Amino acid sequence: MSEIRPSLPASFAGIALDRTRLMGIVNVTPDSFSDGGETLETTKAVARGLALMDDGADIIDVGGESTRPGASPVPVVEEIDRVLPVVRELASAGAVVSIDSRRADVMEACIDAGATIVNDVSGLTGDPRALSVVAESGVHVILMHMQGDPSTMQVSPHYDDVVGDILDWLASRVAACEAAGIPRDRIAVDPGIGFGKTVDHNLAIFNRLHLYHDLGCTVVIGLSRKSFIARLSGGEPPQRRVAGSLAAGLWAASKGAHVLRVHDVFETRQALAVWSALADAAQFGVGRGIQF
Repeated sequence: MSEIRPSLPASFAGIALDRTRLMGIVNVTPDSFSDGGETLETTKAVARGLALMDDGADIIDVGGESTRPGASPVPVVEEIDRVLPVVRELASAGAVVSIDSRRADVMEACIDAGATIVNDVSGLTGDPRALSVVAESGVHVILMHMQGDPSTMQVSPHYDDVVGDILDWLASRVAACEAAGIPRDRIAVDPGIGFGKTVDHNLAIFNRLHLYHDLGCTVVIGLSRKSFIARLSGGEPPQRRVAGSLAAGLWAASKGAHVLRVHDVFETRQALAVWSALADAAQFGVGRGIQF
């Protein structure tokens, strides 16, 4: 294949990184930018998660607080009430569950319910107890970069060197995790497409994505249906950004992204399978029967 595949890490949260893996999104929220309200009820959220597993998701990412631009935080108790039963049922069904939260109390409750990954848009800086919760529980963590917070992050974001600045920040967070007792093989990094970035910032990240391998961690990219796709295209609403999401996902995979966080798991899996077969045929002259 033509993807850049660093020799390490070999796996993340028990999932082999021998090919691009998919994290399916379940938003238990009324106000997420793309699917807010669709899976706010527990039964609908669980059904969505199970459907994403059937479609080929390797991880199910459950979130109870919107982090779209301009979003306001919700009370911790409300966030727990939204996500806890969903995490419990999906974990019981055999899913590898990630809890998408900035709050230590939410992380703790969901880890107890079976979540094995914490996905924190603040890189474990949003709650003073978050680092110790992850360290002591033994779960894996995704450290994402965000400039500011959701309510303000898209107000004139600025960097001296967007790729280098984010790389330095993520390196500091990886070091903080290791100092707290979280080994590097339990850490993934996400440069945070759209979280305090302009379209030009996002494009620079995509084009130099391979540099994040220097951190020696799993690389996760969340790009699904985000506004930069519409700005590069025809201004489409989130539900009509699937094709653009697939294009960006294939580009990220070609640059060595290990995990893509997506709404449209089936479509992304199919696109990766065809792209992979074509790349192999071009390189080796025959298909190699790779399954996604």
